[in-house]
Amino acid sequence: MSKKSPRDSANSLEKLTRAINGPIFLPGQQGYAEEVDGFDQSVVHRPAVVVGATSAADVVAAVGYARDRGLGVAVQNTGHGVSVAADNALMITTRRMVDFHVDALRQTATISAGVRWQDVIGAAAKHGLAPLNGSASFVGAVSYVLGGGIGVLSRRYGYAADHVRWIDVVTPDGVLRRADPTQNTDLFWALRGGKGNFGVVTALEVDLLPVERLYGGALFFDGSVAPDVLHTYRRWVADVPDELSSSFCMVPLPDVPEVPEALRGRHVTHVRLSYLGSPEEGARLIEPLRQVAEPLLDTVRSLPYDEVNSIHNDPPTPGSFYINTFQLSELAPDTVEALLALSGPESDGRVIIEIRHLGGALARPPETPNAVAHRDAPFQLYAASVLNPGSEADVLSAHARLVDVMAPWNSGYRTLNFMAGVAHTDPDDVRQAFTEEAYKRLVGIKLAVDPDNMFRFNHNIPPRRRVR
Repeated sequence: MSKKSPRDSANSLEKLTRAINGPIFLPGQQGYAEEVDGFDQSVVHRPAVVVGATSAADVVAAVGYARDRGLGVAVQNTGHGVSVAADNALMITTRRMVDFHVDALRQTATISAGVRWQDVIGAAAKHGLAPLNGSASFVGAVSYVLGGGIGVLSRRYGYAADHVRWIDVVTPDGVLRRADPTQNTDLFWALRGGKGNFGVVTALEVDLLPVERLYGGALFFDGSVAPDVLHTYRRWVADVPDELSSSFCMVPLPDVPEVPEALRGRHVTHVRLSYLGSPEEGARLIEPLRQVAEPLLDTVRSLPYDEVNSIHNDPPTPGSFYINTFQLSELAPDTVEALLALSGPESDGRVIIEIRHLGGALARPPETPNAVAHRDAPFQLYAASVLNPGSEADVLSAHARLVDVMAPWNSGYRTLNFMAGVAHTDPDDVRQAFTEEAYKRLVGIKLAVDPDNMFRFNHNIPPRRRVR
């Protein structure tokens, strides 16, 4: 491509400004820094131009501008799963694309690129329906679905990506396409699990499930009984039905008013529970956990689905984080002892570890195949640390120890949605999220759709990477 003069650049940008309805931001302009900021602030983006898209037409114009200028394209909604800095790129922010529609008769929701789960949950609940959202309802719905999507209903219903009817995507050639089981089928397969490597998804339609209420909530135990809780959990979880999803997290809580009084300043073991069934049966199922010790706080109850966020109660506070994740081959007695040493009450609290129980419908193939892989893993490890100024070296050292200690139970596989942050952005790490067969197919589709790797500011699948 020939080098363009400043006048050409100015004319091209003016043409883009006329073509879209949303705002455009350039470095140094008021609003630029706020526009590129996201939930995870471990990466600072410095794009050459930012387009605040309001519609699919805005996205088409922005991608066309990037193509003509030889720019890479980055996409950001909430910035919850930030990965690669979008330096010298064109960034499209989708937070203004917030249209969605719940079709109660068809039990579906049509969701635009900037919609967050919390809005869909509330609207669907009015009809006794629920989406397959994640544990944190403030994340972007579309990016969550494209990365697979594991939530509180997933052991019963599978991945969120398994329940997509169609996807609208602007591909690198600047064309808006519909991908579904009958058209652009390779793209439909790849987007559901391959995330943002193939274009900008502007909208999609997902199934809603007939769920009005859950028996769910949390059991908080003092850190002193963490060994008893975790060993009971590993035995208990082996026999629970698919209707029961759970996880546990060991975390030191600050002594601040925002934390319930019973938990302030304590190192706690937080067991999260969600059961699709009667409260009576749910209480019977979780009784072994309640009998381990007197919980500091027990919030498990029958709750309407629009209160689902209270189960995990993830903090919606932005910050800088370092994330580590991989799937575990088992949760054995020695696994529990290793986890206690890394994140239990006697640890330094630098690494917070969550273990999520998988299996059930997550282990079964979907009706319409997609790129989500490694479905037979029984558990998911997710470890997070806060990156405060000056703490980077200590955090990296702690996570290196985590990887070393957990090596005997590390399956070698990852789940793309949990690969949030800067830790695993190398293509070799991304490759661990897929089977060899799936990865080869993804590379072939990437080569056909995006041979110049315009969409590379992500957990990237390079189009010309040698596939063994």
